[in-house]
Amino acid sequence: MIAIVPPIAPKPAAAVTLRELRRYVVAQQAFSSRPRTADVDEVEAAVRRLSAVQLDSITTVERAHRLTLGARIGAYPPDTVSALLRAGRIFEYWAHEASLIPIELYPHFRRVMTGRAHWRFHAEAFERHPDLGEPVLERIRDEGPLPSRAFEGKGRGGMWDWKPAKIVLEALWDRGDLAIAGRQNFQRLYDLTERVIPKRWLDAPTPDEAETYRALAVEAVRARGALTEAAIREHWRWKGGKAVLHHHLEALVADGILRERAVEDGGAPFYVLADAAIDGGAAPPVFLCPFDNVVWDRPLLRRLFGFEHVIEVYKREHERVYGYYVLPLLWGDRIVGRGDLKSDRADGVLRLKAFHREPGVRASKALEDAIDKALAKLLRIVRLERVERPPARAL
Repeated sequence: MIAIVPPIAPKPAAAVTLRELRRYVVAQQAFSSRPRTADVDEVEAAVRRLSAVQLDSITTVERAHRLTLGARIGAYPPDTVSALLRAGRIFEYWAHEASLIPIELYPHFRRVMTGRAHWRFHAEAFERHPDLGEPVLERIRDEGPLPSRAFEGKGRGGMWDWKPAKIVLEALWDRGDLAIAGRQNFQRLYDLTERVIPKRWLDAPTPDEAETYRALAVEAVRARGALTEAAIREHWRWKGGKAVLHHHLEALVADGILRERAVEDGGAPFYVLADAAIDGGAAPPVFLCPFDNVVWDRPLLRRLFGFEHVIEVYKREHERVYGYYVLPLLWGDRIVGRGDLKSDRADGVLRLKAFHREPGVRASKALEDAIDKALAKLLRIVRLERVERPPARAL
């Protein structure tokens, strides 16, 4: 009689340290070590690596997406992103926020487009302005891509008090009737979706809900290196808590696509790609955009880096601690300070108005050199001529 020996369960991986995870996460971002210039293919590839790149209208230093991409690939020609949008090589839609997204993910967002709107006033747009939808589409059909300023009307003022045509344009984009065919002075250019999104992706079947959650969860982990379950949800701004994602992560682990790693601090486990080797090196000094993917998730940032991310743009001046538009300085595997920066385009100057060291970070020649290296890279990205900064004793 042959004895049947039950299979031996694989030995669980040893818990990793926060420092090991932090270094791995930093290494996965592939920050540029020197000032450089990228071409259109490198910009497209960087959007694909990051899975989503947040857009923001503030220009105090530079547009958010240029800072985020530039930190990894360097400067690139101003019209590059618009050219990629026009060519259907990337698309703009709601991800973490309004974002640049790899075109191959388009079918996963179709379910959202045909479901409930992202913002309540988008859903209400056609109820409030039932006679505007078809005339707006007709003008774009006849004239090609148009910005909202091409349409008459006025709002009441303020960030969201848009004129009726703008509200309808956003609603048509939200539900997929229109797509963004580039930017003109950062204003969206709206065009018919079939003229922007390649037929290959328009005709692709809409994945079911489970496939979309699993595919985008893997994309988030691949882009960021290691994420907790809550951080994966935050990457895509998914609502619904644990119930919406946990069973999909369990399936991805069971299928050998992701791996769950316990952490020595006893906190929530991290998910990594199944073949990930948790090792990494030090990042070159780099000023991070306040909307960079690395700083999207504040609880994760606090746990991994011991850093409290603060955006003070919307505070009154006397309420600010660090400054108006502040970029964290990543160096090695730590965030060592915050730079209050401003681009003075009239004078061609990138100004470091102040630098605030993090607790425990000492002033030193090494820190001064790191700041200068980060400023040199940033200077190329923002396309200015020279840097002005406080004297060394003030850093």
